[in-house]
Amino acid sequence: MKLRLPLTLAALTALLSPAAHAQQTKELRLGVFPNVTHAAGLVGVQRGLIQKELGGTRLTVKEFANGSQINEAFAAGAIDAAYVGPGPAMNAFMRGVPIQIYAGAANAGAVLVGRKDSGIRNVKGLAGKKVAVPTRGSTQDISLRHLLHQNGLKASDEGGNVSIVPIDPANMPAAFASKQVDAALVQEPWGAVMESQGAKLIVNEKGIWEGGNYTTTVLVVNTKFAQANPDTVKKLLQGHLNAIAYIKGSNAGAQKAIAEQIYAFTGKRPNTAELFKALSRTRVTWDINLKTLAEYAQLNREAGFARDVPDLGKLVDLSLVRSLAK
Repeated sequence: MKLRLPLTLAALTALLSPAAHAQQTKELRLGVFPNVTHAAGLVGVQRGLIQKELGGTRLTVKEFANGSQINEAFAAGAIDAAYVGPGPAMNAFMRGVPIQIYAGAANAGAVLVGRKDSGIRNVKGLAGKKVAVPTRGSTQDISLRHLLHQNGLKASDEGGNVSIVPIDPANMPAAFASKQVDAALVQEPWGAVMESQGAKLIVNEKGIWEGGNYTTTVLVVNTKFAQANPDTVKKLLQGHLNAIAYIKGSNAGAQKAIAEQIYAFTGKRPNTAELFKALSRTRVTWDINLKTLAEYAQLNREAGFARDVPDLGKLVDLSLVRSLAK
């Protein structure tokens, strides 16, 4: 018994260690949107690049349409990681949802388009119109309000005359066709899809904000999951980096993978021309423009979606992805 006791204690210590717990993780639940701004996630899933890195840990992919749904899933403990816009991530963090941003995923990749018979030619032409965004408090919602303010306009909930209407991006082309809305500030490829159906480009991705050098999508992980499973998070980030490298190395392959995964999620398949245009307006990257993230936090507060701004030093941690990207 005396000889076996140290072995038993050692075994218990190993079982209780974080590394051992990480090895026992059976599943990683990942949220992704059917948007080109989530190209790293779409390609990483469709090409099996994330699953390959995870090895024996099963990747379960869950499709979401907007950041509000992602936040609800995190709050309910239904997902472990997700690709999401910085706005919803900030708002969830400030509400106490245990999440942290571990990497960027895309910059720019959103445009303002108008229905072809709406008569809208510029931002000032949005006065008295209905404009679609993915959801209230989304990156696109805040970006739209910023554009309106720059042009002397306000949303109706701010005392102005521009009605902001939340519509899932994949459903916006149908909303244009049925004349439910006059314009939309939306992520790609849905802007390009609507253009191919006759919509007019009002503001391109560079005109939305900061010449296009603004973070649109980030990769967020539940902090409790990350603490318990550091090795799994490292593998997720490596798969994320591999997907970004694939996209940069093969535009045609990326288009195919994105189209396949969007079709799997929505039953709608963007064509080659639409995806080529969408990708040309999106910069897929693991890095984050912290300056624009801070500016976005201020805009988020000004719009009334948050009472304060988050501590980015606590919300964002790029140390691991930076070490892997070297």
